[in-house]
Amino acid sequence: MSMSRTRGTRERLVVIGGDAAGMSAASQARRLKGPDELEIVAFERGHFTSYSACGIPYWVGGDVTDRDRLIARTPEEHRARDIDLRLRTEVTELDLDGRRVRARDVDSGEESWTSYDKLVIATGARPIRPDMPGADAPGVHGVQTLDDGQALLDTLERTRGRRAVVVGAGYIGVEMAEALINRGYEVTVVNRGSEPMSTLDPDMGCLVHEAMEGLGITMVNDAEVTKVLTGDDGAVRAVVTQDREFPADVVVLGIGVRPETTLAKAAGLPLGPHGGLLTDRSMRVRGHEDIWAGGDCVEVLDLVSGQDRHIPLGTHANKHGQVIGTNIGGGYATFPGVVGTAVSKVCDLEIARTGLREKDAHRVGLRFESVTIESTSRAGYYPNASPMTVKMLAEHRTGRLLGVQIVGREGAGKRVDIAAVALTAGMTAEQMTTLDLGYAPPFSPVWDPVLVAARKAAAKVRGSS
Repeated sequence: MSMSRTRGTRERLVVIGGDAAGMSAASQARRLKGPDELEIVAFERGHFTSYSACGIPYWVGGDVTDRDRLIARTPEEHRARDIDLRLRTEVTELDLDGRRVRARDVDSGEESWTSYDKLVIATGARPIRPDMPGADAPGVHGVQTLDDGQALLDTLERTRGRRAVVVGAGYIGVEMAEALINRGYEVTVVNRGSEPMSTLDPDMGCLVHEAMEGLGITMVNDAEVTKVLTGDDGAVRAVVTQDREFPADVVVLGIGVRPETTLAKAAGLPLGPHGGLLTDRSMRVRGHEDIWAGGDCVEVLDLVSGQDRHIPLGTHANKHGQVIGTNIGGGYATFPGVVGTAVSKVCDLEIARTGLREKDAHRVGLRFESVTIESTSRAGYYPNASPMTVKMLAEHRTGRLLGVQIVGREGAGKRVDIAAVALTAGMTAEQMTTLDLGYAPPFSPVWDPVLVAARKAAAKVRGSS
């Protein structure tokens, strides 16, 4: 083993993880401090850096034809900016007392220690793999990294059968089901919940269910996979639930992800109730002056509920990296928290949500009023106006906006941003009714659907007071 040390007055920043948070932090720190002031060493265990994991389902489905289009910045581009980026190198141990990390070359197995003055942990998240027989069989795929996406595509290309089972119906599960349909597979989705998209309330999730079945996807709700059966060649051949068996030539896990904090936990760093690292608003790991963390491995403050949550999204990860890099580079920045905004689609059905679901509000002890309205994306007389369902939660008596869910066709999804801004500002449903939103018949009815929901919610709050 070799031991590298910081020399002279130049500080060394070590970054663990080469995707959104890690490389954003490295790049921002480099903008603020040149190589004569700050040496940057970044470790990435995969083959790729700075890529869009959110784009993987669209690559698998063929909407994005070239994998490299998902890469925002190549390793060579990072290295050209004096960032010592080491691919296929996995950090296996943190020595906080010695201020150093142990890294292993994935291909050769060679190990070495690298010292640091400042450390960024951006280890991301890992797909949840059920603890059951066959979960690690060939043909069973999680989809979290570009390497995962490539492995799945390799399996699809060499598999003769055309039957796919997706386990789980969250964002990844739903998007991967559509991608596999687009590739000509017969797709079954096995879902533990009563409806797909558990980030929505079930009464909104049923609209997604209808759209998925309209695509030819077989939805199996209220079912839990108990094992994966394999054939004589060891590869997957079926998925088994409590009472049924579903033939499968490929299985995609869309159950969700957990923070990848194995290293952090072993080193004794503080973790939250969801297993993610806990940081302050500057993204410093709590209690550790020279260690930062960001991206899918951290928990963040939910501005609506006031509690820490694990919300793994690329939007947050890039912002975390900017904050971390600014602080390491001598500037000042903070990440105040999130409201839980997300958007997706099934074919042409757009699905969006922000804030709290009903069960979230119940869990944190909030009383609320709930309303659901039907509207259209454009003025009803304008061509191609399409239906839209908006659900809104407002706090009992105060009327404070708590959450919004939207399901509809073209023009529905990004309307959730109106609610995201209102949540961040702490607005009430009553205050929202006077928002000066853009209007013309091709874009909206005179009363935008979000404002229709706000009017109904405000009236219900007044009536309950």
